[in-house]
Amino acid sequence: MIEGFFTRKETESKSRPGGKVQSCVSCGLYKNCQSPKMEPFGNFKKRILNIGEAPGEYEDRNGKPWQGKMGRLLKETYEDLKIDLFEDCLNINAVNCRPVDKQGNNRAPTNTEIDCCRRRVLDIIEEYKPKVILILGNAALYSLIGHRWKKDLGGITKWRGFTIPDQDFKTWLCPTFHPSYIERAGNDKYNRGTTIETLIWQQDLEQAFGIKNIPFPNYVEPEIEIIEDLSVLKNIKTESAFDYETTGLKPHAEGHRIVCVSIADTENHAYVFLMPKTRKDREPFIKYLTNPDLKKIAQNLKFEHTWTKVRLGTDVQGWEWDTMLATHLFDNRPGITGLKFQAYVQFGIIDYSSEVDSYLSALDNTNANSLNRIFELLKKPNGKEILCKYCGLDSIFELRLANRQRMNILPF
Repeated sequence: MIEGFFTRKETESKSRPGGKVQSCVSCGLYKNCQSPKMEPFGNFKKRILNIGEAPGEYEDRNGKPWQGKMGRLLKETYEDLKIDLFEDCLNINAVNCRPVDKQGNNRAPTNTEIDCCRRRVLDIIEEYKPKVILILGNAALYSLIGHRWKKDLGGITKWRGFTIPDQDFKTWLCPTFHPSYIERAGNDKYNRGTTIETLIWQQDLEQAFGIKNIPFPNYVEPEIEIIEDLSVLKNIKTESAFDYETTGLKPHAEGHRIVCVSIADTENHAYVFLMPKTRKDREPFIKYLTNPDLKKIAQNLKFEHTWTKVRLGTDVQGWEWDTMLATHLFDNRPGITGLKFQAYVQFGIIDYSSEVDSYLSALDNTNANSLNRIFELLKKPNGKEILCKYCGLDSIFELRLANRQRMNILPF
């Protein structure tokens, strides 16, 4: 595919992922329900937006969200937390027409139906500008995040509990369970609060309602300084994070190289350079690596340590923090320890890697030590700048993440 002046990411519509037109006409649910294209409901006094799954039988009959059994459970749980579901909140669904099966019973919406209704959901967010959005269940998760998250989305269990300062929507996104999941776990008016699922759900909701009073953190664009002369690295006097972009996962096979290096010396600045070919030109970097007084941070530090040892012939001195290991210690759920995931849930940046991901993937999927296409990227117009910016952001987010982790760590 020929690349133009703008990248696909820069021109792609949020409501038309991949350029596909998706609308009520292509969905068709509106033809067979009593309350088609259900309007948002609630007085929105505390600017909380709840996004559920889809209207059920009672909602379709009454023309309002949360009118049935699940609505009562949600309303009662919110009341326990001093939030009125209909006075303080606005309520919509990922799909705003009732989906039914061939027998006329409620069913879960399909991803295609959610895609078709997404434009309506995004328009409501743009119009009302909520302070907090409760993402209730998998359908709502797919609606708000699925079209922007380029990797494995997973389910609500992976995402619940995070308060995400989403920089696209400029609001807090708070994913948690749908009330139907809580009801299936054994919660009712007699057993409320006694199941582990219910306790987790209530904790998530309490955290979400508390975050609305915290000012939204606007993202600070860091300075990525691309350098040729590595002597400027002598200016690094404090703790820093560093990151490599390489030709593959492991350094041992012939032809593998460290291609790009970034060092974040502050949360808002990183030096980035292509690895010099001669040891003499690399010497300032070697001095940085081997100085034990310069404490160092990495995401999965064994990667940088191994590549340094094998390809540069030296050991890294002064290791201080591994953000991946720390993430695992804080929360051992699968799928959340990657830097891209953490950059989103902690800082609200959902995608800074899609331009380079394909070039960093192994050419041979069956060989873990296969070369990737990184040099192909460097040959493209602005390829060096694209790679250096990506590498620089990696080290920036590693440093920001390490600082946040250490602020929240419990004393032992």
